Amino acid sequence: MKLVIKAVVKPGSTRVNKTGTWRSFMPEFDHKLCSKCGICAMYCPEGIVIKLENGFYEPDYDYCKGCGICANECPRKAIVMKLEGK
Repeated sequence: MKLVIKAVVKPGSTRVNKTGTWRSFMPEFDHKLCSKCGICAMYCPEGIVIKLENGFYEPDYDYCKGCGICANECPRKAIVMKLEGK
C-alpha cells in the first residue's frame, strides 16, 4: 500500500482568502526592539509579514492567522503574541 501525503492548502493560501477575522492571538511588533533583520518575514508560512519603507516589518492583519511563528523566531523578542482585541 502506498501512502500519499498531501496538504489541504498550500503555504501562502491566505493571500487569496482573508483569514484575520478568526484568529485568537495576533503578533504585536515592537520597533524599539527590532533590528530589521527580516527573520519574521522569512519564517512566516503565509508570507504576510511585509517590509515597510522605514525598514521595519509588520504583518498584514487581514491575512495573519496568528500562528506565532514570527514571534517564536524573532531573535530580539520584538514580537509578542497578544490576545485578539486586548
